[in-house]
Amino acid sequence: MDIAIIGSGYVGLVTGACLSEFGHQVICMDKDPGKISMLQEGKIPIYEPGLEALVAKNVNGGRLCFTTDLRLAMAEAQAVFIAVGTPSQRRGNGYADLSYIYDAAREIAACIRKYTVVIDKSTVPVGTGRQVGRIIKETNPEADFDVVSNPEFLREGAAINDFMRPDRVVLGTDSERAKEVLKEIYNPLYLNSTPFVIASIETAELIKYAANAFLAMKISFINEIASLCESVGADVVSLAKAIGLDGRIGSKFLHPGPGYGGSCFPKDTLALLRIAQEHGSALRLVEAAVEVNSAQKGKMIKKIRDALNGSEAGKTIGVLGITFKPETDDLREAPALTILPALHEKGARLQVHDPQGMDEAAIILPEYAYVADAYAAAEGADAVILLTEWNQYRALDLERLRAAMKTPLFIDLRNVYDPEKMRKAGFVYVGVGRKVNL
Repeated sequence: MDIAIIGSGYVGLVTGACLSEFGHQVICMDKDPGKISMLQEGKIPIYEPGLEALVAKNVNGGRLCFTTDLRLAMAEAQAVFIAVGTPSQRRGNGYADLSYIYDAAREIAACIRKYTVVIDKSTVPVGTGRQVGRIIKETNPEADFDVVSNPEFLREGAAINDFMRPDRVVLGTDSERAKEVLKEIYNPLYLNSTPFVIASIETAELIKYAANAFLAMKISFINEIASLCESVGADVVSLAKAIGLDGRIGSKFLHPGPGYGGSCFPKDTLALLRIAQEHGSALRLVEAAVEVNSAQKGKMIKKIRDALNGSEAGKTIGVLGITFKPETDDLREAPALTILPALHEKGARLQVHDPQGMDEAAIILPEYAYVADAYAAAEGADAVILLTEWNQYRALDLERLRAAMKTPLFIDLRNVYDPEKMRKAGFVYVGVGRKVNL
């Protein structure tokens, strides 16, 4: 099948690469000529494990190409995916900026010459799909089309696997004609017995927000329990393991830390709250999750400050990880962007290492020292903070690390290390939801 992808950012590029791997002919379109030029030269503008190789394979196989020309992209397309950004508006009140979606709808409408399925892959508020349909019809009254909501559930760092082996595929449409097209697009997943949820457009749009809000609530819940553990002398790691073994709860997203970040959870929880407010519904659990997450960053700052005997002024701090999670170069809403400036403003000198995020961090936070590895970050440090649980930080040479430091204080905001092991290695260890100094 011939498929066009509008928007060649994270979601669009992963979607295009994976659909071409399914055997479809895919053209990814983007208005940014610099981005398209990079892709045509074989350069990937984002970091996602396995994506560069997958794109190269399908470009070389003649199934995937890139363009800035929408008419070219849609010339033979039977389906067109909208995968443009829906960032929060600058007002910061949860409203999603849908201007890119609606601009894409108008431009798609002008190019429709035969029956086309318009598939909304972007995360959008309830009602957006109907608006897209209205805009297309108003722009091109002769257009023969259907609009489908097909939300993405891609985790940064595991996006290819999530697309190729998803937990479920959600399709929001009441058109039998569109269902047949989507069935052909996702035929390899049908053959693998992947669960498909067929629902109304509104239900499909809400599913994505509800899923992310629930996961955000789990994170905020375990962070609150971690605070209680510290107060009563309990250990949150053992607690989380025990409750996670309950099949009704599950172990995922029960890892305490500095709070959630990234491109989805912060934006989507606020957008869901805005949707609820506009329809006179209360989502008090989601409201609480957002509040807890915001407060969690402040708690981590206090935890670090307390571990440094009440002040970070004049102290050198090694920082391991600055992205919001491992296996991505994404700094959006990363806890580090709140925690580190607070320490720097109070006089701390920060030596930062991250496997993928330092180039972007150096633009946003140029006043920090960015170093080659974890041991350089620890050189002469009064403390080391583990902020992002990259695999290369999970098996550090503890003797080498301690020897590099001025003071062997290890502040583990991801609970990667065993406190007793760290104590035996000569460190003062501070975790989250554990006894502070062991």
